[in-house]
Amino acid sequence: MKTYSQKPSEIQREWWMIDASVLPLGKLAVVIADKLMGKSKVSYTPHTDNGDYVVVVNAKNLKVTGEKMTDKHYYRHSGYPGGLKDLTLAEIIEKDPGLAIRQAVAGMLPKNKLQADRLARLRVFPGAEHSHTAQQPKEIK
Repeated sequence: MKTYSQKPSEIQREWWMIDASVLPLGKLAVVIADKLMGKSKVSYTPHTDNGDYVVVVNAKNLKVTGEKMTDKHYYRHSGYPGGLKDLTLAEIIEKDPGLAIRQAVAGMLPKNKLQADRLARLRVFPGAEHSHTAQQPKEIK
């Protein structure tokens, strides 16, 4: 019996929708990363990008456990001396609600050439409305 390896021409992509106000940030990122990589499909092939599209709604109502809203910090550096900037999770959600979700999902994806293409299939919306109703996304429970 031979091992099946999916070809790029055989990829069937689906659209999924998940509500960010249902699960905590870490568990939400695990579910999203699983769908983006295609690991829940029987045709999963590690070297082929066969994942699905994921639409995340209600990013403004993101749930976290404990005191992460005030204690979790996001750092970035400009490259200049004294250029370290940090924001709390509450400030990130107020400024750009999708950024916290995108960073959490990016941290759970493999660091390889497929990561950027997988992240490009992630669509995050701050409210309940999204612009992908024509694709008829299935809801993840």
